[in-house]
Amino acid sequence: MALVTDTPQEQDGRRKPRGTAARNRARNGGPRIGSHIFLLILVIYFITPLWWLTVASTKDTPGLFGGSGGPLWFDDEFHFFSNIQGLFERQDGIYWRWLGNSFLYAISGGLGATVLAVLAGYGFAKYRFRGRTAFFGVLLGAVMVPLTALVIPTFVLLSEVGLINTIWAVILPSLLSPFGVYLMRVFTQDAVPDELLDAARIDGAGEIRTFFQVALPLLRPGIVTVLLLSVVGTWNNFFLPLAVLTDPLLLPVTVGLNGWTALSNAGSGGEALWNLITAGAFISIIPLIIAFLSLQKYWQGGLSLGSLK
Repeated sequence: MALVTDTPQEQDGRRKPRGTAARNRARNGGPRIGSHIFLLILVIYFITPLWWLTVASTKDTPGLFGGSGGPLWFDDEFHFFSNIQGLFERQDGIYWRWLGNSFLYAISGGLGATVLAVLAGYGFAKYRFRGRTAFFGVLLGAVMVPLTALVIPTFVLLSEVGLINTIWAVILPSLLSPFGVYLMRVFTQDAVPDELLDAARIDGAGEIRTFFQVALPLLRPGIVTVLLLSVVGTWNNFFLPLAVLTDPLLLPVTVGLNGWTALSNAGSGGEALWNLITAGAFISIIPLIIAFLSLQKYWQGGLSLGSLK
């Protein structure tokens, strides 16, 4: 039996894809390295302020402006716990009252905004009604309006109903999240197939049962995302509480620390509270970090894949 051997041309043809793949890998290596370097620069850019705040919270006021460790490293003396003690002693521990107020505003406003966004987004995505396109266009227009531009009209409206200098002056405006509604509408369109809802209706499920037992489990990643954005937005809200609150006991931590900043900037007539401000600011971001780390496992898409055959 004669052996059939490939010609040199055929052997070169089989080797060519391997050489082409190697050249493609070599060609793509440059952009990948460049993208990694760019991402590393971004990581450093965003981590540096957090690192500075962590270091600054361990220093006293003189150490913040001329410590031995510099602005990005610790000093020889560790003052974090003394700063915490100062937060308890300053104005009878009003900082912790501010922190509790921030929790109240963020949780109530964030949960309320998430519930309204989920309901509105689901309605826009899965129901056909007259004026739906016009209403959604108005919603998109509201997304483009800066929140600071709405503070004065909100102040006037709340003043007319007698809610100025109450917790409702912060909570009620926080319940409206046009961007959250937009996100839930877009997410619902992709995550909840119409065929799945129709199958539930054919099986005899009503609209409420279909929403809670069929649609809502598929919307978990979108719900968590909107909840985090709403909570963070309310927690970091500054201009609205500054405009509608005057009672120091009702202030959130953002506005309260700003008052201490103004006192520290008063010159020789003021009291330097920079160590308390940095320590208080560091403590105020810990709940947000915990929230992101604990809820990040729910940030996954494609839960509806495979639900239909």
